[in-house]
Amino acid sequence: MCYEMRAAIVVTMSAPTTPRVTPEPCPSPAAPPPGAAGGTTAPTPTPTSGPAQRPALDWRLRFAALSLIWGFSFLLIKVGTDAYAPFQVTLGRLLAGTAVLAVVMAVKRERLPRSARTWGHLAVAAFFLNALPFSLFAYAELSIPSTLAGICNATSPLWGMALSLVALSEDRPTRRRVAGLGLGFLGVLTVLGAWQGFSGLDFSGTAMALLASLSYPVGWIYVRRTLAGSGASTLALTGSQLFLGTVQLAVVTPLFTTVPSGFPVVPTLAVVALGALGTGLAVPLQYGLVNEVGPTTAQMVTYFIPVIATAAGVAVLGEQLSWNTPVGALVVLAGAALTQSRRRT
Repeated sequence: MCYEMRAAIVVTMSAPTTPRVTPEPCPSPAAPPPGAAGGTTAPTPTPTSGPAQRPALDWRLRFAALSLIWGFSFLLIKVGTDAYAPFQVTLGRLLAGTAVLAVVMAVKRERLPRSARTWGHLAVAAFFLNALPFSLFAYAELSIPSTLAGICNATSPLWGMALSLVALSEDRPTRRRVAGLGLGFLGVLTVLGAWQGFSGLDFSGTAMALLASLSYPVGWIYVRRTLAGSGASTLALTGSQLFLGTVQLAVVTPLFTTVPSGFPVVPTLAVVALGALGTGLAVPLQYGLVNEVGPTTAQMVTYFIPVIATAAGVAVLGEQLSWNTPVGALVVLAGAALTQSRRRT
């Protein structure tokens, strides 16, 4: 699920790098970090000297794989919570994701950050970008469909734009972006069925999903203010952040849950896949996409996630879908796209 490390791209883009020719221009450092709303966006790779090796798998196939992985994450959360407590689902997810990234870091011989201050900032980032939103989504899906959770996730760029206007003085609003913000929240009201008085809506579950989406831009802004130019590689920062998120959940989970009486095969595999694919494998996938085709193209995965999440929830889980849900989702995505638009220089 593209929730975890979009902040990492800000760290790398804010640091000085050697110019590199890409198929498209990168956004300015003042731009909100590109990538899927509320989720793992891999860092912008540091350019290397010498001829670049062409990946064995075409970028379009990797783009499709990333969209499917993150789109199906909401379904996997739903399946996991059938047998495990939400905190247990999040802990399992973080454990599996950290294990995958640890292997990647070992293969690439990445060094962990050495500064205690950096680790302190990463602990805060891990809370807002991993531990808190992952747990909130898991709790939310106890009472709301995975389709609604996926659409709530798509509101993250809207929250990010609203917060950046307050917290980032260099992020100036434009008429188009303000219009996108208004349009996006109109789409949220459409999804929730505001004209019906929110009839049949589970307020607590929906509120937790929206709060999870809000947590991501809070984390991005914090990372942007504290970790830009830290000197460590983005992959190292990402892996360290995931590790700290795992530690946080390992402390909290025993306080609020009991040891599972069993380990059913399907829910267990769902949690492992959620972490290994959506939290672990997705990071190097997105890392490669940003490096090959640029962040603007790579971030388009954002707009496929709620579509895939909705299709998966309806087709696999048999969740009901009223007309306002897909219509509102399209309005949300249109608004989110407008908030990401910037004047060309």
